[in-house]
Amino acid sequence: MKDVMIVCGAGQISMAIARRTGFGKKIILGDKNIENANHIAKIMNDAGFDVEPVEMDLASKESILKMIDIAKGYGPITNLINGAGVSPSQASIQTILNVDLYGTAVLLEEVGKVIARGGSGVTISSQSGWRMPQLSANQDRQLAITPVEELLDLDFLQEDQIENTLHAYQLAKRCNEKRVMYEAVRWGERGARLNDIAPGIIVTPLAVDEFNGPRGDFYKNMFKNCPAKRPGTADEIANIAELLMGPQGAFITGSTILADGGATASYFYGPLQEKGE
Repeated sequence: MKDVMIVCGAGQISMAIARRTGFGKKIILGDKNIENANHIAKIMNDAGFDVEPVEMDLASKESILKMIDIAKGYGPITNLINGAGVSPSQASIQTILNVDLYGTAVLLEEVGKVIARGGSGVTISSQSGWRMPQLSANQDRQLAITPVEELLDLDFLQEDQIENTLHAYQLAKRCNEKRVMYEAVRWGERGARLNDIAPGIIVTPLAVDEFNGPRGDFYKNMFKNCPAKRPGTADEIANIAELLMGPQGAFITGSTILADGGATASYFYGPLQEKGE
């Protein structure tokens, strides 16, 4: 029996975090595209890790539960890394809500029911959740505590209330952060911790899609006019995850770390404020 790490989303950020924190563990790598999962699993297995790829659709509770059952068969589940999701240029409003909002909420809840004492998890949201106009205190609370199967019924999550796919994405990422706060209390009852990282522009294949998409000029202007003057890398996000998931982060739970090179600061108080959305 080994300690087991569940990794959702066979992307560059998930792999960077798993490589930093998954040595000596059984890693269950879930992705909707099994070819992606097989590709990342091969890279990691060739580097000495123990990775089993599985087909997993984050928008499906049944699929999430199946992945968790596979993981339980290898030993205690001690870690969760969730880097799965879709971007505003990749999907419709409803798909973004189904995957990034509902699916993440289900995943955090279901893993929280089985996470081992001393375990830890991180999920990846986005700087986008920080740039959206503030919701009311009641709306934030609804995103945090509404039962998962009722989340998509909230009035302000109906498609006629959402301007476009970016707005849907921002709502989903705001929900991720509020849900982490709520679920961290439940995880804490099992002696485990849960945190969130909100990256800015990180160079990944998904980000390259955005750079080449209809909003590409906006993103290029963003990292040109943020304090860091560049996009970030997956390994820089893994640095933060290593802190949050390891003993050095033992007093951190229910938190979101914004890692965007200062883009949000510039959006509110710098050169990006006149060019923001």
